[in-house]
Amino acid sequence: PVAKPVAKPVELPAFEKNISDKIVEKFGDKIVVSFVKENRVGINVDKENVHDVAKFIRDELNYDHVESVSGVDYPQDKEIEVVYHIGSYSDPSLASQLIVLATRAVREENPIPGKDATKLPTLRDIFYSVEFHEREVFEMFGVYFTGHPDNRRLLLPEDWADLPPLRKDFAIKGR
Repeated sequence: PVAKPVAKPVELPAFEKNISDKIVEKFGDKIVVSFVKENRVGINVDKENVHDVAKFIRDELNYDHVESVSGVDYPQDKEIEVVYHIGSYSDPSLASQLIVLATRAVREENPIPGKDATKLPTLRDIFYSVEFHEREVFEMFGVYFTGHPDNRRLLLPEDWADLPPLRKDFAIKGR
């Protein structure tokens, strides 16, 4: 089904529109504002620019931590998306505001940890709080975070020899 155009323009929440406008002003066509709604701004960026955008979000917009990191497998697109939910503890005006920063990497069909094409730059040097989240995405989706200080298994056995278990083509034994 094709999305139908909205009959009248929807007015964006002022605070969120201000945040998205600042990011667009700085990065232009290097980013796409995927959504703006109350308390949320979604930003899509390619992996070559994700580090710069994250640094801008921290340094210029006052967001100081990543609350969670998610992986999404898109086998039909041969990509894996990594989504960062970025918030602020230190700025009370941002207490309920989140920036959802998403980027994608080429999905390696037969990943070998650290030696496959599914690589993204780490945001660990910008947001310390991503350390364990990125390790989990590495382990469960096979995304190697270049520059991460500790790309090793967190939950699975060190000798895990199968596909990362949250990829859609992972076959559960016995099913």
